[in-house]
Amino acid sequence: MTSRGGDLPGVVGGAAPPVGGPAPAMTPLRERPREGAAPPPRTGGAWRFTAPATEASVPRLRREVRDLMRRQPVALTEDLVHSVLLILSELVTNAVRHAALLSPEVGVEFSLGAGWVRVAVEDAHPYRPKALAPEPGGEHLGGRGLLLVKSLAAEVGGACDVDQTGSGGKVVWAALPLSPG
Repeated sequence: MTSRGGDLPGVVGGAAPPVGGPAPAMTPLRERPREGAAPPPRTGGAWRFTAPATEASVPRLRREVRDLMRRQPVALTEDLVHSVLLILSELVTNAVRHAALLSPEVGVEFSLGAGWVRVAVEDAHPYRPKALAPEPGGEHLGGRGLLLVKSLAAEVGGACDVDQTGSGGKVVWAALPLSPG
C-alpha cells in the first residue's frame, strides 16, 4: 500500500475488478485484507461498491456510503459525514461525466481506519484530472469539483490525489482525519 500525507491511506493500483460486462447493482463487497497490510483496526474496514457510470448512480452511491457510515461503531461527526458525501458526489459525478465513454462502471471504496476515513472513486479512463484554478470574476460555474475536493481535504488536514491503476485507469481519492488537525 502506498501512503501519502503521513499515515493517511493511499491507493493500491489495480485494486478494482476489471471493467466490462454487466455492472452489478451496487453490491458491497465484504471487508477484505490487502496484500501485505496489517489487518484493519477493529472499528475499521474497507467496503467497495460498483455502479453504472450514469447520473442516477450519484445519489444511489451517496445513500449507500451514508448508510454505511451510520452503521459504524466509531462516532463520525456530522461535518465529517457531510464532507465525505460531498467529496463522493463530486468524484462520482466527475467519473460519470468525463470517463463513462471508456468506463461503463465506476468503483467506490470507503475505508475507515484508526484516525481517518477515506473515499476513492475508480474508473477505467486513463486521463488523470487536475484541479482547475479559481477563475477571477467566476464566469464559468462548472469544472471546479476537484478543486473543491482538494480544498475540503486540506482544510481539515487531509489529503487528496489521483493514482493510476495497474489496468491503465485511475483512482481519485481523498482521506480525512476523524478529528480535524
